[in-house]
Amino acid sequence: MDKPAIEGGEPIRNEFLPFGKPTIGEEEINEMVDTLKSGWLSMGPKTIKFEEAFKEYVGADYAISCNSCTMALFLSLYSLGIKPGDEVILPTTTFASAANVIVHLGAKPVFADVTRDTYNIDPDKIEEKITDKTKAIMPMHHSGHSADMDRILEIAQKHNLSVIEDAAHGVGSEYKGKKIGSISDATCFSFYATKTMTTGEGGMITTNNEELANKLRTLRLHGISSDAWKRYSDKGSWYYEVMDAGFKANMTDMQAALGLHQLKKLDGFIETRQKNAELYTKLLSDVPGIKTPTVKDDIKHSWYIYTILIDGLKINRDEVIKALRAENIGTSVHFIPLHLQPFFQKTYGYQKGDFPNAEYVYDRMISLPFFSHMTEKDIEDACSAIKRIVNYYKA
Repeated sequence: MDKPAIEGGEPIRNEFLPFGKPTIGEEEINEMVDTLKSGWLSMGPKTIKFEEAFKEYVGADYAISCNSCTMALFLSLYSLGIKPGDEVILPTTTFASAANVIVHLGAKPVFADVTRDTYNIDPDKIEEKITDKTKAIMPMHHSGHSADMDRILEIAQKHNLSVIEDAAHGVGSEYKGKKIGSISDATCFSFYATKTMTTGEGGMITTNNEELANKLRTLRLHGISSDAWKRYSDKGSWYYEVMDAGFKANMTDMQAALGLHQLKKLDGFIETRQKNAELYTKLLSDVPGIKTPTVKDDIKHSWYIYTILIDGLKINRDEVIKALRAENIGTSVHFIPLHLQPFFQKTYGYQKGDFPNAEYVYDRMISLPFFSHMTEKDIEDACSAIKRIVNYYKA
């Protein structure tokens, strides 16, 4: 039997295949150089241009850029009136920042279980969590597969709740023909370095609510009435007023310089990722003990990540990850459910066993290498390593 590298065999690859990395071209580099030469580095004309292009792309009325998706979520919750003592429902399978922003507002993150097919929040579990303190629902679009927004919006309307979509994975995704970003009270995107499109760091909020958009713009830059570009340009005025106790959360023109060209390439990135996902599924669909991703009808999956579930082996998921690392295949896990994390257990009393679907998925999930410029050989190597490990350790 073919020995995996961890048992003394030769690794599938000589060079390490990372889990993810950005795809940056000459256009982005030239735009960045132009920005550096322009003399304007912080939020300015390119940031505004990027916001305009992004709102057109998703079909929203307004787009407000931020320095991260974390701050986008925070500002959205803050602007929609979330305050100490309130509760916000979100999936336990998400990144820590989604719950942290709720905590920072003095509110309580109320976790709900996910489905075993898409790993998104289970609408059937949302209503069980609603109390008279509940003020908002914050669904996440895991991996780029939209959550069940019709059900979520129906529940929100019934109970008079705000909906803030965590679309950190969801740029370019669609739900029943509508782009994510055009559906709810607010939608928050991430442009972190490994995301489908990147600005290095950065985020965006989209909304169709003019009052909310104006408030978000003011809050992201100290709560003042006029940003620096408006004050320091040849048509600007030095005068400003502090309208609220705001924050320092703006994007810069250096980030927007990347975003302008990444956005132009986004549909091409997604098309390539779709082909990569199809190849992964083709090569892994018949491997015993491997569950490939589910894509529901009426969904355009943007494929930020490609996840599999591993079961029926003599070794557990953590040991599979070590074995893949020995084959020079990088991986990740999205995510450790938040109710298993020490802070949320100590602070809110969550414990192992609270959310069985999330725990089932977490114990088996592996996110495979996935980025826009990976080659067929990269995917074939990753799949060959998985097959080698499965064949060697099958029960």
